Amino acid sequence: MTKKQKRMLKNIIIALVCFLVVLTLDKVLKYGFSESFPYGIASIIPSIEFGWLLPFALYFLIYIFIGHNVLRKSLIHILHGQVFDENFLMAVATLGAFGLGIYTGITEHSPDGFDEACAVLLFYQVGEWFQSYAIGKSRKSIASLMDIRPDYANLLEENEIKVVSPDMVPLGATIVVKPGERVPLDGILSFGESSLDMRALNGESMPHDVTVGDSIISGAINLNSTIHIKTTKEYGESTVKKILDLVENASSKKSKSEAFITKFAKYYTPIVVILALALAIIPPVIYTFLGNYNTWATWIYRALSFLVVSCPCALVISVPMSFFAGLGGASKNGILIKGSIHLERLNLANVFVFDKTGTLTKGNFKVFDIYPKEKRDEILRLAAIAEVDSNHPIAKSIVSEYNKEIEKGYTLLNIAGKGVVAKKDKNIILCGNHKLMEEYNIPAVEIDPIGTVVHVAYNNEYLGYIVIVDEIKEEAYRTINYLNSIGARTIMLTGDNEKIAFHVAKELGLTEFNANLLPVDKVLKVDAILGEKKDNELLCFVGDGINDAPVLMKSDIGISMGGVGSDAAIEASDIVLMHDDLGSIEVAKKIALKTMRIVYENIVFALLIKIVILVLSALGITNMWIAVFGDVGVAILCILNAMRANTKEYK
Repeated sequence: MTKKQKRMLKNIIIALVCFLVVLTLDKVLKYGFSESFPYGIASIIPSIEFGWLLPFALYFLIYIFIGHNVLRKSLIHILHGQVFDENFLMAVATLGAFGLGIYTGITEHSPDGFDEACAVLLFYQVGEWFQSYAIGKSRKSIASLMDIRPDYANLLEENEIKVVSPDMVPLGATIVVKPGERVPLDGILSFGESSLDMRALNGESMPHDVTVGDSIISGAINLNSTIHIKTTKEYGESTVKKILDLVENASSKKSKSEAFITKFAKYYTPIVVILALALAIIPPVIYTFLGNYNTWATWIYRALSFLVVSCPCALVISVPMSFFAGLGGASKNGILIKGSIHLERLNLANVFVFDKTGTLTKGNFKVFDIYPKEKRDEILRLAAIAEVDSNHPIAKSIVSEYNKEIEKGYTLLNIAGKGVVAKKDKNIILCGNHKLMEEYNIPAVEIDPIGTVVHVAYNNEYLGYIVIVDEIKEEAYRTINYLNSIGARTIMLTGDNEKIAFHVAKELGLTEFNANLLPVDKVLKVDAILGEKKDNELLCFVGDGINDAPVLMKSDIGISMGGVGSDAAIEASDIVLMHDDLGSIEVAKKIALKTMRIVYENIVFALLIKIVILVLSALGITNMWIAVFGDVGVAILCILNAMRANTKEYK
């Protein structure tokens, strides 16, 4: 809680205690067993004509103490031409109620309305405090990322360290980061080894080990030893700066719902003021014309109650608050959403297009199958011997799959574009593609694979083959299954051949796929899908944020899997998955669904309650206390409901 919120809460408590003391004393004296105080506190003053002064003074002091800022804001807004807002409605309604109390005190010697006028502003301030607290809580969720802002940089020049502002460090300079300090700029590690705390950037608690030559992202915290970093970007282009800009502007792009409520309030408030004025004047004029001259106070009181309940606080506050809470909830889950409009669109998104490599698959290789199965261990052992010294991803996947001690002593000969020949004494291992087998006149099995095929022969005898595929991400199964369960179209675009694409699509349960696509073909395909989709459909493209920037920008919603390490991820997409986890799409979708449900709940609830109490107030069935609930009570309930969107518990 901020100092301002604490001070505000303290003032509310003081005012509430004083109000309850005065109210209790007034009602006990008025409705107690003694008949000496028929007018409550007003009876304390012997002169019945001026008896209203005491309750007026007591209630008005509390009123000024708790509500002076409302009166001040109302006056300032009027001077600036912004007459009709909630401050104006509160000021008119409460001051009018005080005026009505003075009138009844003078004419009937029974002041009525001081307590209600004071209560209206008191509970209005309670609602304002709830609003401030709720927004602060959501802002804290989003602004927790602000902790990544670097305060300084240690610039190394001529073996001397100068402490400078990060934006003063030139490109290609060397900076020194000591243990416990935050990395101020992106760069390459040029000296030392250490572990980095990346929690503020990607939410992962596991430290990230780095050594010379590794890329370093600004915003991380150096944990172990002093390191030197050669900067590759200036501060204005650094990852941390772009994330900070994204966070600071997260609430600037308003949704259609927010824009509608803002426009609605602009016309709604003047209309209700005119209706309240009509309610205060027209009926008593008619009654006066009919000979009943004592109805003015009654209808003015009803009009004031009408003004109180008609205040659009619940709508004006709770709808943006719901979106803000949703953005905060997303941030807690490592999902950066660039504005409430994207949250609203994600709720409606029902066409999800995925890039394959790096998005649905890990972009690395894994042994998928070995044939014949009865020779599996022997084929894998010989292949591992041949591939042990290679840095090729396919070779690494074979060695990783074998995962045993590999026999040494073989002479390895790499034949470009064909494979490896391993020799030891009179033993020869051939491990490679079909061309290698043909070169040694070894008949290999002709197959149409779903991945890359590695044939293995030993001493001129063909043993079998290994199929290597790009490994599908575990979270991809869950994510596609979830999207299919809510009736969304799931489409994969890939440059791989038809058979590999079919295999991945079948494994994941995708509704559609397109194979053999060049990068430009992906853009054309997304254009075609956008042109074919129905009016009620929104297309969401999910890519790695590195080479998918054009498609991310063309889509209705662009979700980047690039994480914090990709400039394109931050700049081109509407939503950035900080954890680089495909499962975050399900979380983001659920946050959007929950946020929009809360928005609609608040709109319907607030309007329904207000309309009912407005009608009852106009008919004189309810008093100003009910009107206070219709305004402040409903606003508080809507704010509390909105806060439910700001949670990390999304399963």
